[in-house]
Amino acid sequence: MASRGPSYGLSAQVANKIAGKRDPQLEAEVLGWIEAVLSERLPTGPFEEVLRDGTILCRLMNKLKAGAIPKINTSGGQFKMMENINKFQKAIKDYGVPDIDCFQTVDLYERRNIPQVTQCIMALGRTCYLHPEWPGPFLGPKPADENKRNFSEEQLRAGEGVINLQYGTNKGANASGMNFGNTRHM
Repeated sequence: MASRGPSYGLSAQVANKIAGKRDPQLEAEVLGWIEAVLSERLPTGPFEEVLRDGTILCRLMNKLKAGAIPKINTSGGQFKMMENINKFQKAIKDYGVPDIDCFQTVDLYERRNIPQVTQCIMALGRTCYLHPEWPGPFLGPKPADENKRNFSEEQLRAGEGVINLQYGTNKGANASGMNFGNTRHM
């Protein structure tokens, strides 16, 4: 990890805002879900320290989808641990987690945006609902099912004659007699 000094000015404000979004209860729920999926106790410690080397995340992904990450680096330097996080990110995208919910490697490894890491794992837990081969447990609310509607041409044409309430109504008022500013004298 790069040695960074204290933040000042805008950098400090951004760091404080990100730190303010952390939810310890949600982080505990995420760790509990990971324990349930892996069927083992996780090491105790802060959320970011438990997940920082990426090995638990890789094992989680292998449990959700067998063989998703064939080789997990358990030893080595900083680069090897960051490689685990990169493998996890690729595997969850292949599993169906949207790109917008994914975090960057430095968000976890350098503790830059831990709330984004939590959001990503929550998205992974929701994505599990979409895989019928996964028996559970799940994390978060189930995504909504598609509710496709088919309207006939007649029904669609009937809607064209209705004035939408978003256009508003003026109850018969008009703009006659209104003038703004000074009148023009000739």
